[in-house]
Amino acid sequence: MPVIQITMGRTPAEQKKALIERLTADAIEITGIAASEFTVLINELERDNIGRGGRTLTEILGPRA
Repeated sequence: MPVIQITMGRTPAEQKKALIERLTADAIEITGIAASEFTVLINELERDNIGRGGRTLTEILGPRA
């Protein structure tokens, strides 16, 4: 059972669905393994849990509206 894992900031459901579909399709094309064998895990992080250049994303981008 291959697992594809992504860690990213909060993302709308429709974008996560598109990621899962495309990552699975690409993995099938590359490996020849059936779609039913793939598991895609999306780990979402809050902006306060992501840092860039010594600052949190909340500091850089502001709080989400």
